Amino acid sequence: MATDRELGFTPTYRLREMIGSKDISPVELTESHLRRADELDPKLGIFITRISEMAMDAARDAEAAVMRGDELGPLHGIPVPYKDTEPMAGVVWTHGSLTYKDNIAKVDAIPLGRVKAAGGIITGKTNTPENGFAGTTENRLGPPARNPWNPDKTPGGSSGGASAAVASGLTSFAPGGDGGGSIRIPAAFAGVYGIKATQGRVARAANLTRNAGHNIMNNATSGPLTRTVRDAAETLAIMSGFDPRAEYDTMTDDVPDYSGALSKGVKGLRIGWTPDMGGNPVDPEVAQVAESAARVFEGLGATVETVDFCPSDYEDVFWTFFDYFSVKGLAAAREDFDNHREDMTDYFGEYMDRANTLSAERMWNIFSNIGWYRKYTNEYFGKYDLLLSPTLAVQAFDIGDAPDVIGGKQVPHRLWGFTPFTYLFNLTGNPGASAPAGFSADGLPIGLQIVGDMKDEVSVLAASAAFEEARPWAEKRPPVS
Repeated sequence: MATDRELGFTPTYRLREMIGSKDISPVELTESHLRRADELDPKLGIFITRISEMAMDAARDAEAAVMRGDELGPLHGIPVPYKDTEPMAGVVWTHGSLTYKDNIAKVDAIPLGRVKAAGGIITGKTNTPENGFAGTTENRLGPPARNPWNPDKTPGGSSGGASAAVASGLTSFAPGGDGGGSIRIPAAFAGVYGIKATQGRVARAANLTRNAGHNIMNNATSGPLTRTVRDAAETLAIMSGFDPRAEYDTMTDDVPDYSGALSKGVKGLRIGWTPDMGGNPVDPEVAQVAESAARVFEGLGATVETVDFCPSDYEDVFWTFFDYFSVKGLAAAREDFDNHREDMTDYFGEYMDRANTLSAERMWNIFSNIGWYRKYTNEYFGKYDLLLSPTLAVQAFDIGDAPDVIGGKQVPHRLWGFTPFTYLFNLTGNPGASAPAGFSADGLPIGLQIVGDMKDEVSVLAASAAFEEARPWAEKRPPVS
């Protein structure tokens, strides 16, 4: 039988084939996963909460179903660590916040419920910053999440525990959430693949998630972090689709054939490349590695043009996002702010303090700006099929030491200055992915962001799969694995 490490690096789709053919049992696979968690979690801060006994009970049920010859779901018997911004009934749900360290969820989030219904075995809740409100993963509950390529560095956030789990070979699939880049940021820093769908493609319910928005102004979505594009396509399809419990911003469209997209290629596509998206600070080495990756698409039959993609002054885009995000946080956590301010992290408290200062006029300006960004982006995709950029402005940095100067430019705010390319597409709602583009001279991963038109995850996945075939990344292993 394969070693625990080999199983941890085996793609999810292959593990499912092995379970179906009885080459491995759900119990054996879950036991292997839990042994890996015992080894890797203390080094990398992957979990906030582990539920090993509950997972083993589910694994035994899954094994019994195999032996009975039951029809098996697409994730049957697959261990899945799940981000702690989503609730799971009967399990501690902290949101990464000290205030909620003893909070027990009463229901499953819609995407989490779909993973379970597909046969996935939830093994624990992965590490996240407080309420998912940072691009790195530190909170007051326990140790920070660490990067398997260098544990002194951050794996990003807010899905930092998830990215560390996938990159280190604990799992081939870990769900994340993305409200400002929180799937794409950790995918880039940890050297894995992550995709957020068009806003509303993955149903989420306001009464089932702490940081829900409303209607067109919701900016967060759930999605997969994986090592292969095929795993991402198959798991995103499981998580996607309409649900009547989703009170806001949910599509009624049929879910596209994501697996069918993987063979489409990019021949004939018109693709724009931007190194800085309107003059944002970016490290020259990061821009060079990402541009080299972008030029691969020319050899795959696409036309790649350097474009001046600039919906507004980059500081204007940042402060629009930051102020909107602050108000969203205060709306979700007003009671905590009023009664438990001393328990908050400095960064989440800063959001709350700022939100309390914003005027009605400023909120009107924010909504107007978002409308303009959407118009600009829609017009761009009337001319181009995809947009490529660096995913992030820098390589992974030391935990707690986000840069305030990048490429010789002062960033607007250290909390988000290293990720100026992601949050715009949470405001517009466009689908976007981060694919491993290469490595820095320091041996740290660098990501390429691939953005598509509204509702066009198919083109994003097709481009990702073509790039993966041309520049494979899945066999690369970090030092901590």
